[in-house]
Amino acid sequence: MAALHTWACVLLWVGLATQDGTPDVEVTCIVAEECLLPCSFQPGSKETIEWFRQEVMVYKFERKDGGDDGGASDSSEEEEEEEEEGEGEEGEGEEPTVTRQWISRGNATLHLRSSSLKDRGAYRCHALTAEGEHNAKVIVKVTAPIRGLSLELSRLSGYEEMKCVARGVYPAPRVTWATEPPTFVALRPVTRMTADKQGLYGVDSRLKTLSGQPDLVYICKVTTSYGGPAWTSSLRERVIRGAAGRDLTLPCSAPPYLNRPLLQWSFSNGVDSSPILAFDSRSGASVAAPPWGDHVELDGFRVPFGDGSLRLMDPAPAEHTGSYTCVFSLPRNTHTERSHVAIDDPVGEAPGNGDSGGFGTSGADPGRDPGLDPGLDPDLVL
Repeated sequence: MAALHTWACVLLWVGLATQDGTPDVEVTCIVAEECLLPCSFQPGSKETIEWFRQEVMVYKFERKDGGDDGGASDSSEEEEEEEEEGEGEEGEGEEPTVTRQWISRGNATLHLRSSSLKDRGAYRCHALTAEGEHNAKVIVKVTAPIRGLSLELSRLSGYEEMKCVARGVYPAPRVTWATEPPTFVALRPVTRMTADKQGLYGVDSRLKTLSGQPDLVYICKVTTSYGGPAWTSSLRERVIRGAAGRDLTLPCSAPPYLNRPLLQWSFSNGVDSSPILAFDSRSGASVAAPPWGDHVELDGFRVPFGDGSLRLMDPAPAEHTGSYTCVFSLPRNTHTERSHVAIDDPVGEAPGNGDSGGFGTSGADPGRDPGLDPGLDPDLVL
């Protein structure tokens, strides 16, 4: 009976402590970006603001005379223990600050100007005024979201393999592979994860292409454990032969998960790469580069439904033999199809299959939304 009474008292004390305490706040910061740690208190005079990380002071503000901000002083202290342990380089980042003008209004939000992984942990805000004191706890997570994903076909190992790469990610990303159409063969990629001096992860995942199935689409998907958006890149390569002077269709089909994407076609002869045309499925705008205006045709009505096939008209062996790349793209998603085209001359001599050893690539840019290629001439509308 005495034991039950003791446990009842403990549970009552925990319950009262939970009711009186301020609930923790969780904040997720992004590497290299500013981050705000909130702390609000009842305004009063003679304020003293202290911020601690892992119970080591990182910022202090004290108003000495209780007047306006002119009589205040503030200081920031680096966490010496962390530097001694090598968790951050000397001079890395900037000291955290609190905006003085906010303090008189009861706002002691801590400003991290450029977040890094060393900023992770439990923070405590202690606000003391002539009227009372307030404590708040902030749990800080730091993430480096995926900002780009590349997928390419490589032959450097002596065999064909798909290579999927992402850099500068935290926490460690997860890579999954698939094919379209699906196969009954088990996919066995080799994935290597490395960390740079900042603690950010790079992932390099490689998958051997399946023999006897040349028309497969290979799909690489990268996700993180913090629940950010997934990035997907897919690639298909094919070889096509055509005859000089005879129109040729270069197929390109978008996967169903790409809804009204941007379409771009480009050409490479193994030395130089140049844009052919771009089509925006949302606006219906289409532009073509001047050298290609009389040689290519695109059915704009079919592109929003995933058919970006290009008709190559009156091809010539010297001018039109090479690699044609079709890219469907949306933010965080790309699908690339590359056709290695060989145009035979009129007497039947093959100048080559157009496969100069270049590798197929596909990737997404986090810094901007997809748009029409600036290298295209908007005056030439298909």
